[in-house]
Order: sequence, then C-alpha cells, then structure tokens
Amino acid sequence: MSDLVGFWSRFRGKLALGFLVAAAMLWGWFATESRSSVRAAGGPVESNSEYRVLAPIESGNLLLFPVVRANGKAGAGSPFLTLDEGFKNGSVEVTEAGNVRGLVRRRDNGPAIVGGDQVNTLVLVNNSGQPLLLLAGEIVTGGKQDRVIAKDRIVPPGGDPIDLSVFCIEPGRWVESSPVFGASAKAPVASIMVQPTVREQAMVARDQQQVWNSVHGTIAAMAAAPASTGGPMMPAAPPPTTSYAKAVQSAELKSKVDEAAAPLMQSREAILAQLKKEGAVGVVVAVRGEIVWADLFSSADLLSRYWTKLVRSYAAESLSPGETHAAPTVADAQRFLEAPAGGTETSEGSVGIYRYREVKSSGTETFVLESLLPDARYDVHISKLKLRNVERRPRPVSYRGTMPSPPVQPLIPPVPIEPRPMPD
Repeated sequence: MSDLVGFWSRFRGKLALGFLVAAAMLWGWFATESRSSVRAAGGPVESNSEYRVLAPIESGNLLLFPVVRANGKAGAGSPFLTLDEGFKNGSVEVTEAGNVRGLVRRRDNGPAIVGGDQVNTLVLVNNSGQPLLLLAGEIVTGGKQDRVIAKDRIVPPGGDPIDLSVFCIEPGRWVESSPVFGASAKAPVASIMVQPTVREQAMVARDQQQVWNSVHGTIAAMAAAPASTGGPMMPAAPPPTTSYAKAVQSAELKSKVDEAAAPLMQSREAILAQLKKEGAVGVVVAVRGEIVWADLFSSADLLSRYWTKLVRSYAAESLSPGETHAAPTVADAQRFLEAPAGGTETSEGSVGIYRYREVKSSGTETFVLESLLPDARYDVHISKLKLRNVERRPRPVSYRGTMPSPPVQPLIPPVPIEPRPMPD
C-alpha cells in the first residue's frame, strides 16, 4: 500500500511539472505571435532580422556600409520615376507658384493653385505615366532662388499641379533666373542632393532660418577644407556663392567633392554591379568614424539610380571639420540600424498614394515613405539619422513675396545621424 501511495505521489508531481512546461511553451508561442503581429501592424520593424550590414567601402573620411535584406531578396525593379529622369525627359515641370497658370493645362475638375511666388512653395506637375518619387534633400535650381525638397513624397501621374514643400538654399537672390527649374531649365546642377547636415535641418528642424544657417556653414567648411583629405585645414576662405547648388558646382569646391568621392565614383559601375550582385538596398554612412545616416530603398534598382547623387552628398559631408573617431565595425553599423526608435510617431500623406511617417526618439529620427498605390504597397525609402544640434520646429516658416536677409552666423559643424530599418 505504501508503494502505491509513493507511486501516485511521484506521478502527480510529474503530471504537474508537465502541465507547467506545456503552459510555458504555449505562453512563449503566444508572446512571439503577439510581437510579430504588432510589428506587422505598423511602424518600422525593430527586429534585428530585417537587414544585414556588409563590410564597408572606404573613401577618404567616408565609410559606406552596404545593407542587404536578411532574407536575401533585393526587391524587383521599381515602377517609380525619379526627379532627374523626369527633368531629363521633360515629363516633370517645376515652377514658381505665380507661374502656374502658364504651366498647367488644367482640367475642368482639376485643383486650383493660386497666389504669388513664395520662398517655401513651388508647384510641380507630373505629366508622365509613372508615379514620381521625390526625396528630401533633392535640389531644384532656377526660378527666383534654388530650393531643396523638404520631405519624401510620391506624386501620381496625370498632370494635376501639386504644392511642393521646399526650403530656400540660396539666400540673397529673389530675381528669376529661369521660369522653370531643373534640367528643363538647362541647369547644370540637375543631379544634386544636399549633404546630410543641410538635409537634417530641412527634415527635422523644418525651419528656413536653420536651413540657411546650415547652407552658410557647410559652404564655408567646404571652402576651408584642404584639397587633399589627408592635409591640414586651410584658413577660412570666403564662400564662392550663397547658393549651395552653385557652390558645390563651382570649380573650387567641385574638385574637392570629386576627390572625396573618387574611390566610389571612379569604380562606379564595378561597385554598383557588385552591390546588385549582393542585393544591396541601402547604405549606412560613417563620417570621420562616426555613423551619421542611413538610406534604405525598396530595391537594389532604386539604390543604383540614386547612387551618384547620394555618394556626392556624403562626400561633401566628409569635407566638414570634426572630431575623428575609431573606424566603426560592421557590428556597430548593424546596431545603428537595429536601435529601436521607441518614441513618438507622426504621419501625413495622400489617401491611396503615400504615407510619410516620422518616428522620433531621444537621439535619432526615422523617416519612412510608404507607397499606398495598388501595385506598389510597400516602404519605398527610409532615412534614419543621428540627431546633431538641431532644434525641432512644429512647421516651417513661410515667406511670401520678398526675400529675407541671408544669415551671417556660421553653422556648428555636422554631427552624426541614426536611422532604423524598414519593412517590405
């Protein structure tokens, strides 16, 4: 009898243990599924499984870490038209708001855009048969002053005019040099993107004065930079112009940017071929050993189409003075991508066309452009940046009619920027 009692006690103990193990396994499965469904429901993925960073490509003070999708898929070809392509074939036109009537062949039910010229507003028309992709930081030159696009967006085809949110990057001029902008104005600088320091001010600060300050400071820094990336800093030289676009294209500064970007541009085709082979969809950017930015695209095709203007913007950033750090490792770049945003999220966009999300945290901001088009429902572009001496403003200052005085104070040298990964 005592043996029977002992057996029953041991059996009950094992049975209870079995129930506990089963319950723990069930809870673990439920928790995993819950986290998965939350990630799928919204916001950039915070898992470390979305992207994988590869060994960097070095170019002077610049390190670019190619980024591939962890699942090995590089994405299919993109249906989007780029701004440069639209300017080149004449299907995309940009003009001052006051010139819109002469530009738009308006339909009976089309939107009306009225009013005079404004510093922070241009009008864009996409007459192509493709959706147009615009990235924050892209420059349009011409009109009464050069401008930089303030935020990512998608413009549907069809020829309806849209208000294009911009910032001036040419303080001091308010006289029309051409009625339209970009390549259609025969501008020699149709393929320029501002460097991360200026891009950050437009995207995060959203303040015209801060954008002007950053333009002034970066032009002065590039003018003072040595001709060789290994040489000493030169005495401050007067900026060749107040226009960022014209300064970067001046003989003096263009040669410096060319030299900083040389290893990446002289072997451009070989590098792009290798990146496509590896399925790279983006890069993590380090300047003087400090990781400052990441640009991620939905496909390897889009990365290759933006490669030249992105690389030259990063190279311009590498000319600015700053503290030199030990070179970051692949693991450092991977952690940069995986760092959770975990802060507040805001979004805007156009129903059925796109959503643009901004995710704020204490030290980084992530910007996600998501396409809502029927045949392209995915995140098209993600920028993740490490915040650097930027003051957030709720909305940009808008100027009408006349040109405000340009800034005179130099900008604090650029600081790094942190992004975070984007879902398919």
